[in-house]
Formats: sequence, C-alpha cells, structure tokens
Amino acid sequence: MGGVRRQLEVAVKLASLKGGRDGRLVVVSANLAHCVVAGDIAPTLQAALDDWASTAPRLARLAAQLDAGAANGSQPFDPRACAAPLPRAHHWADGSAYVNHVELVRRARGAELPPTFWTDPLMYQGGSDDFLGPTDDAPFASEDQGIDLEAEIAVIVDDVPMRCTAEAAAGHIRLLLLVNDWSLRNLIPGELAKGFGFYQSKPATAFSPVAVTPDELGDAWRDGKLHRPLVSHVNGAAFGAPDAGVDMTFSFPQLVAHAARTRRLGAGAIIGSGTVSNRDRSRGSSCLAEKRTLELLGSGAPSTPFLRFGDRVRIEMFDAAGRSIFGAIDQRVVAAA
Repeated sequence: MGGVRRQLEVAVKLASLKGGRDGRLVVVSANLAHCVVAGDIAPTLQAALDDWASTAPRLARLAAQLDAGAANGSQPFDPRACAAPLPRAHHWADGSAYVNHVELVRRARGAELPPTFWTDPLMYQGGSDDFLGPTDDAPFASEDQGIDLEAEIAVIVDDVPMRCTAEAAAGHIRLLLLVNDWSLRNLIPGELAKGFGFYQSKPATAFSPVAVTPDELGDAWRDGKLHRPLVSHVNGAAFGAPDAGVDMTFSFPQLVAHAARTRRLGAGAIIGSGTVSNRDRSRGSSCLAEKRTLELLGSGAPSTPFLRFGDRVRIEMFDAAGRSIFGAIDQRVVAAA
C-alpha cells in the first residue's frame, strides 16, 4: 500500500471525515491513498487527544496495519470528504513567528519595529468554533474587504500546564497540520486602531485534510521547526514556496510556552506559526499582503490585487521525495450566502 513508517514511539496520520459536528476519526496511510475508521479507538480526534497516552499507540498500530494492507475496512482516502482534522477546537491561537515578515509590513507603512518583537512573540486568539475543511468553499461577505490567504503551519497539543517552559512544551506537541488563516486586509487597520485586536478581520480558518505526528516527519522536524517549503498556488499559478524552517524566529515550543504563560492549554489547543516568510524573496510569499508590500517598496504602488470571488487557493507541503505530507488545502473564494 506504499509508504514505510519509522519505528518510533508514535508515527501516524489522522483525519476527520465529515459527519456530526466533530467528524469521524480515521487513520490515513502514509501515502494518503487509503484510510480506515478508528472509531473503536476514539470516535473523534478530540477524544483521541483527551486520552493520548492510551490512544496514540493504538492509532500507530492501526496505521502500521493500514500501510501493510492488513487493516480491515480500509477505503480510499478522499480529502473532499474531510472536515478540518479538528472541525472545532477549544482553543486556537496564532502567533507571528516570522518576524522578518512583520518587519517588512511595518516598514512599508513607515512604522518602526519595537526591539521586543524579536524576543517576545506576537499572538492573537482566533475563533475556533467553525473551522473550514480543506476543500470547502471559503465564503466572504464582500470582495471590498481585501480577501487574502495566509499559508501557515500549526501544532496541536495535549494538556499544557501554566508557565510551561519551552523545553517542556516540546513534549506536549502531538500533531502538526497546515493552515490557511484567511484575512480581510481592509478591515484590519480599523480594528487594530481600536487597540483591542482582530475579530471581524479574521474569518473562519481552514486546515489541511491530514494532521501528522512529529515522528511521521522524520528529519524535517527538528529544533521545534518544520524544515520544508510551504507551497502556495493562486488560480493554478505558483505563488510562493518559502522554507518553514528558515527565518522562523520563535520555534513551536517557544510559541506554546508563550501561550501558556498565564493559563493552561487544554488538549486539542491549536497554536499557529503565522505567515511563513523568508528573507530570500526569490522563494515568493505566503500572503498577498507581503507581495503587495514588496511591490510598494519597489515601485511605489502595489500591483497584485486581493482575491476575488471565483479565485482558487492551494496550499501544500511535500517531503524530500516529492510526496504530499498533509494533503492540500484547495479552496475556492465565494460570496457568502
């Protein structure tokens, strides 16, 4: 059935088929070709995370059986049948770990970057009650709101205690997945001017069809960072492929520790990296705002428009052999009903 898993503690790929508000948990083969319902182990991904010490080894054994062609009930894996791995979560917080991206955007509007931005992560708490599936249409009220993609990576943790150190936080990261943290750029300035953060400018977030354990990533996962290019396409044209492990100022353990500084994090909390960005601009961008900023700095005016209804965005990551790791976020921008 393709794909050989590393014999480590837990190596597994997980997804949630649509059905009910929290989906139905499935184990996915290493090559993303097949899946098997894991209901005998845990009905949902949230249930699996709530008892990870017990469920993870059983899910890994089922994954090994699936890859060997010995799993009863195996079926073709179809990302179109998937909700987000966690269709809703208790907690979703997004950082801004690529400070060079923040520095660039601020420079375009003549704002200095405070020195603390290099030592203290930025983070906002977003809506987590209504995530979009990987191939769901992305609905927006108006094209005039400045519709933008934001290609990112995120981790899902188990229970994290308050004041957890970054060293300890590394042991609480259970899964990784891809994110499109949709933004409405024309609403952001007015909201930030109120001094109270994002809300309407951050609509429903989309996630990759598959979430994977760190052990499944092999040597690409090191130092709390995922060292692979994050590939984005807009309307079929290549848009960017910055390496997620390069220029990441704050690692995922540091982001998790930052989120847990004054509170506990419950199992299933999702912590995002923020827009992936490299100083090497030849690798492209992960959001339109960054590309428009580069155009502004280069020629005095941006030339790339924000997204319009009917546009399509695809976000994916591949391993060193060119195989998709998480499956693709592949969405069409549509007018909200």
